[in-house]
Amino acid sequence: MSRILVADDDPNIGRVLRDRLKEWGHDVEHVLDGVEALRLSDGADLLLLDLEMPRMDGFAVLDSLQAQSTAPLVIVITAHGDMSKAVRAMRAGAYDFIAKPFDAATIQLVVRRALETRGLKSQVRNLRRELGRNHLWVRGADPGMARVADTVERVAPSNATVLLLGETGTGKEVIARALHMQSARCENPFVTVNCALLKGELLESELFGHEKGAFTGADRARAGRVEAARGGTLFLDEIGELPPALQAKLLRLLQEREYERLGSDKTLHADIRLVAATHRDLAAAIRDGTFREDLYYRLKVISIRIPPLREREGDILPLAEWLLAKHAADSVRPAPRLGDEAKQALLRYPWPGNVRELSNVMERCALLAGDAVGLCDLPEELMGGAIAPGAAAVTEAEDLFGLPYNEAVAAARRLIVLRALEQSGGHQTRAAERLGVTQPYLSRLVKQLGIRRDES
Repeated sequence: MSRILVADDDPNIGRVLRDRLKEWGHDVEHVLDGVEALRLSDGADLLLLDLEMPRMDGFAVLDSLQAQSTAPLVIVITAHGDMSKAVRAMRAGAYDFIAKPFDAATIQLVVRRALETRGLKSQVRNLRRELGRNHLWVRGADPGMARVADTVERVAPSNATVLLLGETGTGKEVIARALHMQSARCENPFVTVNCALLKGELLESELFGHEKGAFTGADRARAGRVEAARGGTLFLDEIGELPPALQAKLLRLLQEREYERLGSDKTLHADIRLVAATHRDLAAAIRDGTFREDLYYRLKVISIRIPPLREREGDILPLAEWLLAKHAADSVRPAPRLGDEAKQALLRYPWPGNVRELSNVMERCALLAGDAVGLCDLPEELMGGAIAPGAAAVTEAEDLFGLPYNEAVAAARRLIVLRALEQSGGHQTRAAERLGVTQPYLSRLVKQLGIRRDES
């Protein structure tokens, strides 16, 4: 049973439509004007809408519904012979039209076709949500990423603004896409703007659009990314780089859902869900006076910290295998397996570039490796992660220059960890703080580098 709303100021036509639709098994409600139609449209599957009504006509109702991401499909009712209005309504977003006087067979056909379309859209939306839930990331054994995934699943159905925090390369855009794909907005655009790539008027134009002549080179009017994301999600990457003047305009967008194109005084309405991301410490930026505190709290309605790959040991190999298969498929090659030595090297490496760096390494391996990925297929910095024979004997930085490259890299890592432990009195938590890593990660490093307790 579908919920259908009939909006027609003629009580007789409304009653006939209501009774017919009820006979066909639908839950139907009839209203006499556009204001009531708009008020009761939430939750309806279908709206039969007369174009000539008091208080608010059908075109105004259509315009208002286009700003809603979950609006019902609309079939407009128009007078016979007035096809220009029907065409105008279709351009404004109506699904179909019926002309007065109409017969029961026509109504039944148009309504059935509209509800089938509505059902197909719902199936697509559900499939996209499943795609967002299951395939936009690979979840390994790490509890930190499990918490991220759980938060995404709880938050995605809402329109709440989300702030993603994490180092460069941790996959913030992947998480933003997962939020979009699992939301009711998944059928609408996912639009990305990198706030670090453009400055001043160019960035404002990119976000909000501009009118002709708004600045040098603006030879025609242009819609911005906020308009392009209508009904969907706008992802602002590197939000910490947004200049102060635009911070004020973004704050207004979040508070009032209103903005103007550059060079225009016409106020536009924004129907977007905003997701922002940064690798910067925004609290420190507030203290420095480079980021607005009120905008910060507007952005972090929900904040999600994405842990760096070095803190997610349980995710490294599942991610590596998934990325290896993906890049092999992209290159139309059979996917090699990860050899044991390569696995150990992947686990030893600290991954300063995070998932992006891992993806690049796996792309290289997909192209160079045979049946299995070995140490020789990895970049030199990863091969240097093994403990070299002479590494334990190095006690000063100057001694490194007497070693081959790979041995020197491994020895330098060991020396850095040893110095941090010595300066912290052998206390691993304090040493981890000095090095900017977690204590569990440092503990694994100590074991991998063969550092004995009596050395520290």
